[in-house]
Amino acid sequence: MYLRNCWYVAAWSKDIGRELKAETYLGENVVLYRQQDGTPVALEDACPHRKLPLSKGNLKGNLVECGYHGLTFDCTGQCTDSPTQRGMTPRRAVVRSYPVVDRYRLLWIWMGDPALADPDMIFPIEKFDDVSWGLTDGGVMDIDCHYLWVCDNLLDPSHVAWVHVSSFAGAGTDEEPLNVEKTDRGVIVSRWIANKPPSPYYANLVAFEGDCDRLQHYEMCLPAIGLNKSIYTPVGTGGYDKEPVAETFINISYNFMTPINEDQTRYFWFQHRNSAPNSAEVSKFMNDGARMAFLEDKTVLEEVHKGMKHARTPHIDLGLDAGAKLFRRVLDRVIEAETSSSESALQQA
Repeated sequence: MYLRNCWYVAAWSKDIGRELKAETYLGENVVLYRQQDGTPVALEDACPHRKLPLSKGNLKGNLVECGYHGLTFDCTGQCTDSPTQRGMTPRRAVVRSYPVVDRYRLLWIWMGDPALADPDMIFPIEKFDDVSWGLTDGGVMDIDCHYLWVCDNLLDPSHVAWVHVSSFAGAGTDEEPLNVEKTDRGVIVSRWIANKPPSPYYANLVAFEGDCDRLQHYEMCLPAIGLNKSIYTPVGTGGYDKEPVAETFINISYNFMTPINEDQTRYFWFQHRNSAPNSAEVSKFMNDGARMAFLEDKTVLEEVHKGMKHARTPHIDLGLDAGAKLFRRVLDRVIEAETSSSESALQQA
C-alpha cells in the first residue's frame, strides 16, 4: 500500500520541540521529540511491556520514560533503565527508532529500512536559499481521504475550472489539451494556455498588464510530492521552448502528502516565487489564497473518498485522468519491487 524506503514529511520543524508528540504515519504510531541539543527523535509509540504509548509518559533529559512502570528508552530505542528489575532488563525491551532529518523548515521521516536512509535522497527544493525568491509560511491540513486521491487531484489541472472558480481557474483551464510525460521521479501533466487573462489568484501578482501566456505544470514525484509550477508571461513569450523574459512571474507550490492511514492524509505545503522576496503582504496574500483553495479541495476529496470506498456502481475514467493513472502505475511498480526485495532478504536471513 505504501512506499517505505523514502522520506516523508513528518511535521513542520517548528512544531516539534521538547514535548512528546504522538503521530501516525503509514499506519504506524510514532512519538516525536527533540533532545536537549535540538536533535529530532522519532520512536515507535508503544512500550514493549504492555504497549502503553510512550507519548503518554515523560521526557527526562534526552530519555523517554514509560508512564506505566518506568521503562526508559534512549534515542536509538534501547531500554536504558527498568526500575522494577534493575540489572535484569529484558533483551527485547527495545522500540523502533526512525531516521529523522530537519531540512527546508520541515522534519522528514524515513519509514523503511533505517540502513537505507540517505539524507541526500530528500526531495530537493531548488533555489530554497536564493534570497531573490520569496517563501510563504505554508501550512498543514488533515484530509479524510486516501493519499492517492490527493495525488490524483494534484495531477489534474482541469479541476480548477470548477473547484477553484475564484482563485486558480481561468480561460482555457476547462478545455485546452493536456500533455502527459513520465519522468525519472514521477509524472508531469502540463499545458501552455496562450493569450488569455490571468486567473483571479495571480492577476495582482504579475508585473505586466493585459492578457498572458500561462503554464500549468502539475508534477507528482515519488512517494507523494506534488510540484505545481505556474508561469505567467506576456503574450507571445510563453512556450515549452522559450526562456523566461524579465516580466515572467514564476510560482512553485510544493505539496507533500504523508499517509496517516488508508483513510487519512496529512497535507503540507508552501509556495516559492521569483518576486517580492521580502514582502510579508504578498506572502500572506498567497498563503491565505492557497489555504482557501486547499479547503475547497478537501471538501471535494473527502466526498470522493467516501464515494469510491463505498461505491455501489462502477466508476469511469476520463481523458484528464491519464496522468493520475500513470503515476499510480509507476508507484505500484516501485512498491512491488520494494516488497519483493524485502521478502527476498527475509528468505535469505
